[in-house]
Amino acid sequence: MRIAVLALLWGSSFLWIKLALEGGLAPLHVTVVRCALGAAVLLVLARAARQRLPRGRRVWAHLVVAALFCNALPFLLFSIGEQTVDSGVAGVMNATTPLWSLGLGLLLGTERGFGPKRSAGLLLGFGGTLLIFAPWQESGLVGWGALALLAAAVSYAVAFAYMARHLIGRGTPPLALSAAQLLMATGLTTLGLPASPHTESAPTLTGVLAVVVLGVFGTGLTFHLNSRLIADEGPTAAATVGYLLPVVSVALGALVLGEEIGARVVVGMAVVLVGVGLTRSGRGHPVPHLPRPVSHLPSSDRTAALSTPLSARTTSGVSSTRSQPTAATPATCQGDSM
Repeated sequence: MRIAVLALLWGSSFLWIKLALEGGLAPLHVTVVRCALGAAVLLVLARAARQRLPRGRRVWAHLVVAALFCNALPFLLFSIGEQTVDSGVAGVMNATTPLWSLGLGLLLGTERGFGPKRSAGLLLGFGGTLLIFAPWQESGLVGWGALALLAAAVSYAVAFAYMARHLIGRGTPPLALSAAQLLMATGLTTLGLPASPHTESAPTLTGVLAVVVLGVFGTGLTFHLNSRLIADEGPTAAATVGYLLPVVSVALGALVLGEEIGARVVVGMAVVLVGVGLTRSGRGHPVPHLPRPVSHLPSSDRTAALSTPLSARTTSGVSSTRSQPTAATPATCQGDSM
């Protein structure tokens, strides 16, 4: 049940973005409100959990970069892209994030265990993306909106690599770290408001409600539910949600907005998901035993375990909440990503 609820909340983000845009909100306005409301939710949850925001200058300097590439930029790009591209397609494009993460890892030399199976998955995933865009057809999706969606997925991949290197496992509790990150993203996006085009009419009630739901549920609450799912049932269960997100976004786009999803897009989505699945399997990292979920630890050890690096957690039998980018990425970096 929790997986279904999380997939619905997370996968519906693209629907709320589209409704907010159709309700008269500009892409930057959607982004600012989303970040601010998501930060407010996480601040309340962090305070309830007695988690303090980070204080070191170095941590906040890293948070500037993480907030830019993991929140401010992709959130804005998805809003820009959905001005001309259907919400369902946006969800499918978001599902390509693990492919870009793998490509970036190969480029930087940080990926290991890259065998034939993962190579086939990478090629298959990008082939599915090409099939969705179909630049050889007049009805293809190539345009500024589609490029913005792809750029958002690439931005997530850059952010994941940066956060894994500089932020994750550095001792800051996860709720507090994500709250601080969204606070920084709110500040960064607010700086751009003077340059945002002014709209002649006020946003509709539907637009306002959509962006509120997007910020509170699609960003803030989603992260909390995802982190609890990882802690209680392990990363494998949370990873399942990632494969449901594009399916949810396509279904909601068709049912609520009447978006027409052609056979080419459906086939392309299936090919992308199969490719992503292949890149996630056969990674060449044998695990001698199944690690215990964090919920099995004493309560005093859970917070420390959630911020412990993967290598230390694996050898001690504690389930990992983060390794390299997987389908179970945090909602603050994507309320939307695999």
